[in-house]
Amino acid sequence: MTLSANRAFWVTGPGRCELRPVDMCDWKDEPTVTVRSVYSGISRGTESLIYHNRVPPGEYQRMRAPWQEGDFPYPVKYGYANVGEVTDGPAHLQGRRVFCLYPHQQHYRVPVAAVTVLPDQVPPERAILAANMETAINGLWDAQPAIGDRVAVVGLGVVGLLVGWLVRQIPGVELLAVDTNPARQAVAQSLGLPFSSEASAEGCDLVIHASGHSRGLESALKMAGQEARIIELSWYGDSPVSVPLGHAFHPNRLELKSSQVGHIPPSRQPRWNYQRRLALALSMLRAPELDLLISGECRFEQLPALADSLFSPEADALCHRIIY
Repeated sequence: MTLSANRAFWVTGPGRCELRPVDMCDWKDEPTVTVRSVYSGISRGTESLIYHNRVPPGEYQRMRAPWQEGDFPYPVKYGYANVGEVTDGPAHLQGRRVFCLYPHQQHYRVPVAAVTVLPDQVPPERAILAANMETAINGLWDAQPAIGDRVAVVGLGVVGLLVGWLVRQIPGVELLAVDTNPARQAVAQSLGLPFSSEASAEGCDLVIHASGHSRGLESALKMAGQEARIIELSWYGDSPVSVPLGHAFHPNRLELKSSQVGHIPPSRQPRWNYQRRLALALSMLRAPELDLLISGECRFEQLPALADSLFSPEADALCHRIIY
C-alpha cells in the first residue's frame, strides 16, 4: 500500500492535529492480519488530555496506548477503539469484523492476537464502546458491589453510564446516577438509571466517581456511609485535585480506592487475562440501548477540523464515532 493511500490522525502540538500518511508495520516472525478500519471511537476524557498537553511527564510511559506511534508530549498517534474488517490474513479471519486497541487510522497491520472477532449480535457501529466497557467492568471488579447495596455513580460520561447500567442489573441494588449536567438525564433514564443533578443519596455502601472533576469527588465523599468504599475512575492528568478529607472521611472510616483499566485486579489475575476481559466487554455490547452512548459521528477526513470542538473542556459529547 502506498503512503498516499493510508493516513492516520496525529496530535502534533497543544491544540494542533493533522492527518498524516503512514506505512503499515511489517511483522516477520508471527502471523498477522491487515485491517481496513470501518469505525473508531474517541475516548474524549483521555484523548482531550493528550490534545491539550496535560499528560504529566512522569506518566509518559504508563499512558502509552498499545499501538501508539510517537512519544509524548508530541507528535503522537493515539487512540484505542478501532473496529475494522480483516482484508488479509489467516483464512478463518478474512472478511471478519474485529475490534483492536488501535489509533485512528485507515488501514493497519497487527499480529493476529491483537484483534478480537466481534460476537454475533454486536454491530460494528456499537463495538467501538468495547474499551469503555472494559474500564467499567474493571471498575466494578475493584468496587465489588453486592446484592441490595445502596450505590451512587457520580459523573455520567460514557464510563459512568456503563457502570450505572451494569450496577442496575444486580438484584436489589438501590441506585442513584448523579450528574450536574441536565442533558444527561434523558440518556440515564433511557438506560433505566434513576437520575439526580444533586448528591442527594445518603449512607451509600458504595460510591463510584467518574466525573473527572474534584467537585464530583467531593459529592461522592458526602454520599458515602460508615465504612463505605469510594472508587475513583477519573484520571485528572496534571490537574491538582482538592479533596475535603477533614470532614467525615476519618470518623466514617471511608475507603478511597483508585481503579485503572491497565491492570486487572490481583484477585482475578490467576484466572483472567486481557483477552478474556475484552471478550466479556464485547459480549456485553449486545444490548441495543447502549447505542444511546454514541452521541455524534463524522467522517475520518473531518476529524482535524472538528478536533477543537470535540476536545474542548465545554464539550458535551459522549462517544463520538468516526466513519472510514
